Amino acid sequence: MSIEHIRSFIAQDMSIVDDVIRDKLHSHVALIQQVSKYIINSGGKRLRPALVVLSAGAFGYSGKHQHHLAAVVEFIHTATLLHDDVVDESELRRNKETANALFGNAASVLVGDFLYSRAFQMMVEVDNMRVMQVLADATNTIAEGEVLQLLNCRDPDVDEDNYLRVIRFKTAKLFEAASRLGAILGDATPDEERALAVYGMHLGTAFQLIDDLLDYSGDNQDTGKNLGDDLAEGKPTLPLIYAMKVGTPEQAGIVRSAIEKGGADGFQPVLEVIQKTNALDYARKCAQAEVDTAIAAIMPLRESEYKDCLLQLATFSVTRNH
Repeated sequence: MSIEHIRSFIAQDMSIVDDVIRDKLHSHVALIQQVSKYIINSGGKRLRPALVVLSAGAFGYSGKHQHHLAAVVEFIHTATLLHDDVVDESELRRNKETANALFGNAASVLVGDFLYSRAFQMMVEVDNMRVMQVLADATNTIAEGEVLQLLNCRDPDVDEDNYLRVIRFKTAKLFEAASRLGAILGDATPDEERALAVYGMHLGTAFQLIDDLLDYSGDNQDTGKNLGDDLAEGKPTLPLIYAMKVGTPEQAGIVRSAIEKGGADGFQPVLEVIQKTNALDYARKCAQAEVDTAIAAIMPLRESEYKDCLLQLATFSVTRNH
């Protein structure tokens, strides 16, 4: 089963999700619609909303709330992207100008706020306290993760545990929430809901680990952003943390200096250190371990094509090049 098969399998559901997104983006303020549509339609993978649809299907849910909540998850994710790009001063995402580069920082931040608040309006419409609790907790945790990442910037002393904590808060928490929501809609048992939460958390962690790896090994056209952006922003990601840990004092010094200074000038020397210390292989092994945990968590679920798609999605997260 390929990622294309997964997309085909849920194509009808995702088309409905897109309809909900378009409908709920409506605002009487023209700039809000302009910025929102630009970022929503800029070619994202829609993995998080797909997780809502797939997990709901895995528990036999056939109502309409999964489309609504899938759109909520996508709005929350999009709001974080808008805010992230302002904080990181990013200029390129998915091979297109970022919203802040095109519309300015103020518009990006404020439209991000609109998407957050619209998401909360929508989750209330579902009228399920458990759903609201999961999404409210996730949104708060994501905000904490964004602040933690800001504190870690240009700090070469960040260790692997602190790095993973940021990932689990900032990225993986929404994967966890999306997976959990489908289980809630499908009236899963508490153990089954926890299994989907474990799956989502570890899938999201693996996904971010590969993203960080691709910043030193990907292709600009595939990744949709400039290589070395993380280093330019002074982000101590796992390839750098590992390279400093196992490299010679001289190699560790090169990486440490690049993190402290930021900017693009140190990219090539750092890349050489990463390659010599096999840091990318280590990061990929860590991502595979996360995927193995995600897969094990949902193996007890009853057999279905939805479960097969969840399993394949986990495999895709570590084999992808974008």
